[in-house]
Amino acid sequence: MEIKKASRKKAKIKLGLSAPSGFGKTYSALLLGKGLVGSYEKIVVIDTENESASLYSHLGDYSVLPLSAPYTPERYIQAIDSCIKAGFELIIIDSITHEWNGKGGCLEIVEALGGRYQDWAKVTPRHSAFIDKIIQSDIHIITTVRNKQDYEMNKDQNGKVKVEKVGMRQETRDGYEYELTVSLDIINDKHLTKAGKDRTGLFMNKPEFIITEETGKTIIEWCNSGIVEPKEDTTKQLPGLQKRYESAKDKLVFLDAAEKGMKEKYPDASDYNACMDYIAKKRIESNVEVKNE
Repeated sequence: MEIKKASRKKAKIKLGLSAPSGFGKTYSALLLGKGLVGSYEKIVVIDTENESASLYSHLGDYSVLPLSAPYTPERYIQAIDSCIKAGFELIIIDSITHEWNGKGGCLEIVEALGGRYQDWAKVTPRHSAFIDKIIQSDIHIITTVRNKQDYEMNKDQNGKVKVEKVGMRQETRDGYEYELTVSLDIINDKHLTKAGKDRTGLFMNKPEFIITEETGKTIIEWCNSGIVEPKEDTTKQLPGLQKRYESAKDKLVFLDAAEKGMKEKYPDASDYNACMDYIAKKRIESNVEVKNE
């Protein structure tokens, strides 16, 4: 065991791009990718969107790997391996939403097993293997994911239940954006973009912008700079954990992911024990609710 000075080698970017349908995820990913690797010929798109990536072939000579149902985690992993073996420098996965809620995706697999909470014990490792493949592969990867309007049912002061909009929600498993180096959200059909998660320090708390080739050039400069990666503040994790738990649709699935994340990423958090106690408490409460349904 040896203590070394903190340093960062040349990085391979793992970037997520989320937006509702029609907001330009594919087009923006291609422009960013061109700036990132310098040539469309070095880019391959794993296309689950009915070969829509080919609509932008006028941009340049990039390659497309169509991926049809069933959208199992294993088929995505196989597609990534094929692209790596072919020698490309950037993979755009357009989109990962199908791996979660598409035909043959994780939600459908769980439903086929019976739709019980315990069935996730068989499916979660398969989904985790897909995410690990993205994060650990020695290649630049951009993933797109669909956003949809999220709602909550709340009671007003008169006790009447009202359905209220509570912002946009990514159509994949909760917490995916926290696995990435950068997570960007396209917020309107004018292609304005803002950062949801940014470990590079390039975009966070900056004005909204439109993705261009220059965006990719800025990112690749960071990847090759060798500057120490900005360290996240891990002193307090409980407030964020509580907030994400309240907004999670499937509480038990979220708690499993949160426990894994705390153990792997935030073991040195000052409130680590408080977080683990909170997870254990909420798991008991959620299990009771499931049994009473």
